[in-house]
Amino acid sequence: MCVAVPGKVMEINGDTAKVDIMDNICDINIKLVHVKIGDYVLIHAGCAIDVVVEDSALDILSMFEELEEEINDNP
Repeated sequence: MCVAVPGKVMEINGDTAKVDIMDNICDINIKLVHVKIGDYVLIHAGCAIDVVVEDSALDILSMFEELEEEINDNP
């Protein structure tokens, strides 16, 4: 199973973008999507594969945070 993670586009440099993924800034390939600064994208294997609306992205990020808390509370 593969998981795509949402992130917010912070800067665009040609075919790459700096994306904030849960407070981690990563360089992502954006050749597959048309994005602008402030957009949320789903990222898989270092590539943005889709643009998502902010509400959906924040819901997914919230689920990841809940999962992280659960894992940390039950080592």
